[in-house]
Amino acid sequence: MGFYDVYKQYEGFDFEGFFQSRTPDDVRKALAKEHLEVTDYLTLLSPAAGNFLEEMAQKAHRITLRNFGRVIFLFTPLYLSDYCVNQCAYCSFNARNKFARTKLTLEQVEEEARAIAQTGMKDILILTGESRQHNPVSYIKDCVGVLKKYFCCISIEVYPLEEEEYRELVAAGVDGLTMFQEVYDPGVYARYHNGPKKNYHYRLDAPERSCRAGMRTVGVGALLGLADWRKEAFFTGMHADYLQQKFWDVQVSISLPRFRPSIGGFQPDYPVDDKSFVQILLAHRLFLPRVGITISTRESPEFRDNILPLGVTKISAGSSVTVGGYARPDGMAPQFEISDPRSVAEIKQMLIQKGYQPVFEDWQQWDSLEKQLCNF
Repeated sequence: MGFYDVYKQYEGFDFEGFFQSRTPDDVRKALAKEHLEVTDYLTLLSPAAGNFLEEMAQKAHRITLRNFGRVIFLFTPLYLSDYCVNQCAYCSFNARNKFARTKLTLEQVEEEARAIAQTGMKDILILTGESRQHNPVSYIKDCVGVLKKYFCCISIEVYPLEEEEYRELVAAGVDGLTMFQEVYDPGVYARYHNGPKKNYHYRLDAPERSCRAGMRTVGVGALLGLADWRKEAFFTGMHADYLQQKFWDVQVSISLPRFRPSIGGFQPDYPVDDKSFVQILLAHRLFLPRVGITISTRESPEFRDNILPLGVTKISAGSSVTVGGYARPDGMAPQFEISDPRSVAEIKQMLIQKGYQPVFEDWQQWDSLEKQLCNF
């Protein structure tokens, strides 16, 4: 059984009818529970719950403090290559977009590593465009060999791999995987994707293949804006819950990437405003109290600062979304426009001022959490 079997259980379910039928009393009953059922989760994603964000926020804050303390983990993305064979309508790396493509040599990877390491960052997420020809597993593995001299934690966000390929990268030093399904609705998925990425099921099963291969951390998410956010948030949470239940030794997390402007001028059909974003975040935290929640520099400085207490456990800092953007920033095409350009030092100072402990090294996790929880 894979997650698609879980998804199929909701075929024919009247989401719109359910959401519209929820009442304030239904929301209050869900909030009164210690452990939420699936129907409670759906209730917290309904329009009726939009009038209870303050109550949801207070409970989400208490749950986050209980399970994570005042710890925020920091990471930064590192783009190795923007070569891509897919034609995703919403992405700057779309193969049809005309710009000079770039792929880092191992020497350039080391330059990037040194520049990032000087900021104190120890946790990185490496990304490539989806092209096996230009970015084969052997290349990713060679880059990991360079990067592990500088970083304690290395995660990947690349094209879906076979289980044995994930196992090979784990052996090389990769700790985690981020794999956004982009959109869980199969019909919408088919409309927005062309190329190898059009294989919905292969991508959907990738996180599970990586778990079987021994990946220590796995993150999932949907690109908010491509389809009805209430349903997409629901299936993201269900996917995380499925992985958490099946692979108890894997640290599962959810990311909330919201659409940002990119080359090509794509406009999403379902833009997500700040209030809706907050509702998604709170519903995730209340349904999944022990799942990590990551917020990237797609969000503005003010917004990221304000939502920290609501369930966030990890944020990116000092980010560049261009290939070679740390050692030699030269105006290369970004994958999307970032909203929070603050440096690692600025993010660290902000967290300290707000009473949080910024954590740069993943091995500090349990020690940091234990200290925070003892003081709570």
